[in-house]
Amino acid sequence: MPILTVEIVVSPSEKLSKNLASQLAHRSGEIFASSAGGTWVKVTLISQEHYAENSQEATDLHPVFVSILKANLPNEDAMAKEVRELTTAVAQLCQRPLENVHIIYLPAGNGRVAFGGQIVGS
Repeated sequence: MPILTVEIVVSPSEKLSKNLASQLAHRSGEIFASSAGGTWVKVTLISQEHYAENSQEATDLHPVFVSILKANLPNEDAMAKEVRELTTAVAQLCQRPLENVHIIYLPAGNGRVAFGGQIVGS
């Protein structure tokens, strides 16, 4: 069930792959060992003028934020492995340095997320 929401801060002239969402879905599906169609990815581009950090020049900042929703959270070791692999994959596919990729695990979806009227885990 992993659902990834990928938010990429882009410069005005930046061109990302037209297949970026499917590339991210394929690679993250491998990392999470998902069955076909088991990992969903949504990509949102954020223009650099719509992103800021305090005391920083906005033209130099192009981070990627990846929020992950899973039915159940992995244990600490498994999460650390996922983070390493996913950070590397996202950095490569989005053409960003590793330090510009930020991973956020959302609370477990089991019992609180529904697909097609069915609560996950029920």
